[in-house]
Amino acid sequence: MATIFGSPPFLSLPLNRTTHQIASSSSSSQTPPPPQQPQPSDSSPQSTTNLSEESVQVSVKAQQQKPIKPVTSSTKVDSTDWIATSLTKRFGLGAGLAWVGFLAFGVISEQIKTRLEVSQQEANTRNVEEEKEVTLPNGIRYYELKIGGGASPRQGDLVVIDIMGKVESTGEVFVNTFEGEKKPLALVMGSRPYSKGVCEGIEYVLKTMKAGGMRKVIVPPELGFRENGADLGSGVQIPPLATLEYIVEVDKVSIAPA
Repeated sequence: MATIFGSPPFLSLPLNRTTHQIASSSSSSQTPPPPQQPQPSDSSPQSTTNLSEESVQVSVKAQQQKPIKPVTSSTKVDSTDWIATSLTKRFGLGAGLAWVGFLAFGVISEQIKTRLEVSQQEANTRNVEEEKEVTLPNGIRYYELKIGGGASPRQGDLVVIDIMGKVESTGEVFVNTFEGEKKPLALVMGSRPYSKGVCEGIEYVLKTMKAGGMRKVIVPPELGFRENGADLGSGVQIPPLATLEYIVEVDKVSIAPA
């Protein structure tokens, strides 16, 4: 029975040795893996600092690239109409609208006043039936051609005039705004230098004229361009010691702009 079912000694021993050798060889040939180094986590201080710096740089770049809207409208409103703004803030919208209405009423009133003055000037302006020569103590002579019905210019007023001037001896015209597309001349009473072709004698005569009036004026050399004459450009010259003859019409008299 032992011979049939049991394994003979020569069969079992080599098998055990072989199995032991294989196990020992396999265990000896397998080298244990090296210990893994812990990977640096994202929450380390250095990475957190780098991320913070990058986020700050991105934020700064975004702010630099972001267009800055100019503040003009509100500043302009506060600067040009600060009364209406303050009234609106303190007393409400009704007070602001009331102030705007008051300003509009003032503008309309000024326009109505200007139209009335123009109408009055035109109504009171009249032509002279007989031209008479008037000689002033300073040597100026003038003839009243049309008596104006508007205001007389004062020191510092803005006067708009049409003017034609020529040298009396030669008849050479050196200025003329009555013809063509030339614009009237504007001057501030008492200011220097004069506009083109205007002299001291013309300013003196304007003091006694009114808006809408017209005069023929003879200006002696002492109140004209004296012994030096004048070079008005474009080949137009006034000779020395020339007596000048003008036609002057006052178109408008108003307060000079600040």
